[in-house]
Parts: sequence; structure tokens; C-alpha cells
Amino acid sequence: MLAKANRIVSATDYRRLVRSGRRARGALTLAYGRRSNPDSPLRVGVIVARNVGNAVVRNRVRRRIKAVGWALAQDVQGLDVVVRALPSAAGADFAAVDIEVRRLVGTLQERA
Repeated sequence: MLAKANRIVSATDYRRLVRSGRRARGALTLAYGRRSNPDSPLRVGVIVARNVGNAVVRNRVRRRIKAVGWALAQDVQGLDVVVRALPSAAGADFAAVDIEVRRLVGTLQERA
């Protein structure tokens, strides 16, 4: 589970990132990122809409993305990221989600 310092929880922060953050798209996910204070930890938010699947599938996808965010929190600083799961993420295994989210966060880190 992500530590409280590594979570995006307010609707205002989600809205700000989705509307004005840089965007990187993959086959399974779409990530929005924005640079924050360089000393602050990576903050991750997850959006999994109903079009991904039923509640069991959505929660599985959400847990997988959060697990990748937890692993990235030790390596990345000064970035806020919101990851939106696409319907294709429902059938993907953890390794595929892991590779893609890491790639997208790396891309956003370079751009921001």
C-alpha cells in the first residue's frame, strides 16, 4: 500500500493533474504528470473507470497500479502522477502493467 505521503487524495489535485499535466499514453494506461517540489516524494493517484470491468476486475487493476507506484516511490522524487487504467488493462498481467507504468512515469519525469 502506498504511504500517505505518496498518495493523491484530493479531487482538486486529480483535476489539476488531468487538465494541466503532461500526458503519456500506453496500451494499458494513460498517465498524467506534473513536476512538484524537487524534495517532495512521488505522489500517485489511480483512476479506474467502470468501462474497465466489474468491481473485482477494477480493484485488481487498481491494486496492481498502486503496487508499481509503491515500488517507484523509492526511486522517483518531485513528481505527481495520476494513472488512468484503460479497458485493455483488465486482461493484462502484473508484469505488463508494471513495465508500462514504469515506462510512462519515466517519460513524464523526463518531460516535466
